[in-house]
Amino acid sequence: MEPRSSLTPSAEEPSSITRAALRSRLDLIVADRRWRASVPNLEALVARCLEASWPWLDRDRVPAFLLAGDQAIKALNATFRDKNKPTNVLTFEENGAFGDGDIALAYETVRREAKASGKKFSHHFAHLVVHGLLHLAGHDHHRPDEARLMEMTESRILARLGVPNPWRMGGGRGA
Repeated sequence: MEPRSSLTPSAEEPSSITRAALRSRLDLIVADRRWRASVPNLEALVARCLEASWPWLDRDRVPAFLLAGDQAIKALNATFRDKNKPTNVLTFEENGAFGDGDIALAYETVRREAKASGKKFSHHFAHLVVHGLLHLAGHDHHRPDEARLMEMTESRILARLGVPNPWRMGGGRGA
């Protein structure tokens, strides 16, 4: 699938009206309370990720976010991808159950990855939110050229959030 966005963002930034509309449309389902304990101002961070990604996204879509534990994500991964294991982030692109696409994250997996790579949990979380948003915009990382484009776009968006480039911190392509 060709990305609907490119490395070059549109010139359009969300206006204050658009920002308010984005935040009002944000659907965040926190199924595991450890997310709130680990990420200060959780809703605000997800909204900031959405706003920072805005120039690269399909403007008509505001996905729903499910923040769950490994067991719930493992069940979704088994059902929809035939992989009986948890994963850090799942993105459901077509007419999501709760909104304009769904992004689901697994707490224990995200926590484990952040710790193993020496990253702040909130930074790794923001990276994976942006990663999921880019999948909704049509980006992928199955081929090296796709992975490079997606990583470069992620690092540009994360810089807008004040999050260090995850690919320079011993990251690799595992996100």
